[in-house]
Amino acid sequence: MDLTDIKRLVKLVETSDIEELHIQEKGFQIRITKRKGLSGEQTGAVPSVIPHVVSSTPPETKVKEAKVEAVEDKKSDNVVEIRSPMVGTFYRAPAPDAEPYVEVGDEIHPGQILCIIEAMKLMNEIEAEISGKIVKILVENAQPVEYNQPLFLVEKV
Repeated sequence: MDLTDIKRLVKLVETSDIEELHIQEKGFQIRITKRKGLSGEQTGAVPSVIPHVVSSTPPETKVKEAKVEAVEDKKSDNVVEIRSPMVGTFYRAPAPDAEPYVEVGDEIHPGQILCIIEAMKLMNEIEAEISGKIVKILVENAQPVEYNQPLFLVEKV
């Protein structure tokens, strides 16, 4: 199975009522799962597709673990975390020489692009679901991120 086949399968799951697809072949298996909304606030959000690829052959390169910074003790009830909806590589800007989507202190609103997470050579724009002000960016540019890892701290307005 090559990358083109995998992309077709991801598109199939995205555009259909299929919630999970699992395929197993000789020494290769893939599981593609639709991500459900987490709360009532997120209704209207398009579900993400989270592909999981498992191979029986060991990978040639090792992925460096991403550090998750501890949230400061002075975090108030008005500060919320924006978390990664998938595993991938975090990018603050659309291109290496472009300005970042957001900086600390920027006001954000629902639908505004905050960053990109690259997963399997697909660039996924991560949009804000709340209004607020960026208090802290918790991940460095071009670093790997895990599912549900905090990316930004936002003070709600």
